[in-house]
Amino acid sequence: MAAKSAVVFGRVFVYLHGIMTDPRYAKLASLLVKYSVELKKDDRILLDMIDVPDEFAIQLMRAARQAGAIPLVETRHTRVSREIMRQTSPAHAALVREIELFRMKRVQAYIAVRGADNANESADVPNRLMSLYSKAVRPVQNYRINKTRWCVLRWPSPSMAQAANMSTEAFEDFYFDVCTMNYPKMARAMLPLQKLMNRTDRVHLKSPGTDLQFSIKGIGALLAEGKRNIPDGEVFSCPIKNSVQGVIRYNTPTIYAGTKFENVRLEFKDGRVIKTAANNTKRLNEILDTDAGARYVGEFSLGFNPYILNPMCDILFDEKIAGSLHFTPGQAYQQADNGNRSAVHWDMVLIQRPEWGGGEVWFDGRLIRQDGLFVPRELRPLNPKNLK
Repeated sequence: MAAKSAVVFGRVFVYLHGIMTDPRYAKLASLLVKYSVELKKDDRILLDMIDVPDEFAIQLMRAARQAGAIPLVETRHTRVSREIMRQTSPAHAALVREIELFRMKRVQAYIAVRGADNANESADVPNRLMSLYSKAVRPVQNYRINKTRWCVLRWPSPSMAQAANMSTEAFEDFYFDVCTMNYPKMARAMLPLQKLMNRTDRVHLKSPGTDLQFSIKGIGALLAEGKRNIPDGEVFSCPIKNSVQGVIRYNTPTIYAGTKFENVRLEFKDGRVIKTAANNTKRLNEILDTDAGARYVGEFSLGFNPYILNPMCDILFDEKIAGSLHFTPGQAYQQADNGNRSAVHWDMVLIQRPEWGGGEVWFDGRLIRQDGLFVPRELRPLNPKNLK
């Protein structure tokens, strides 16, 4: 049957197999299936849909089947997830882990699309229960990260538009533009930075309120070019666990475990956070006391997506901000690993563009990035005007 079109609120939608669908859904679904997780015939894929329109879940299923794969679909809702954690118990969390880990071990690929009408939905879940549940189910995430081809992205919502200080329609346009940009071109521009980080020992970060030094020698660096997150645009490594010395002041707000934090300041000695400050220092310390690994760092990354300029309290966007870096208390990824283990993985972001106070990144005494722009000739293709 031929596709029919309709105009709704000024936008053209397409009737496909009886379903009215925004044509951008099919473009994003195709990118995720063909490029991000590279689905092949007979692959099994888990589609984890959280507060996502049924129409997009259907487009993903159809794209997966078109690739010859077998999709499994999980539909979740953040209000229900809040209630699941609000009165969890060790027995309950262990049962969830057993069931979800069994299923995860049966698939080769995983796509999670995470929407939320309220980013603070879990703010009133007691921290002890949040920590209990997170630690119990962490093996599911560890297996997914290390054993499957996976990609995670947000779904646009009015709350995200509000956080970005944009109208709902303007934010949707921004979302689909940035999520379907030319990631293969970006990946090619990343390679010199990856090679440089692979051979770097000492890193020195300078910004207002920040003077931090550490080593990444022998850890290695990985590209984030649309294969694991959408949107994407970073190259990440990890500090040697005990090497971090100094202080960092993050200048972007962050939401973790349903609580918003601003002006976070962390002081390190021999790799461990020894002093903290924030608008909610008590809650910050509660999270960093989740386990022994939460006060050590599991990731260091430079972000450079040219379309993402300002924070919106959504880490999948904020950690890719052009001219930013993030320095992450908690779990290290095993692909770039310092051995730190934690139920926490908290990407906190520092923007170093001039309008955010500026800053410098030094590798082995060489200035690599100044005020958000890469300085060495071989890294300049990562600057915004060249990536666009």
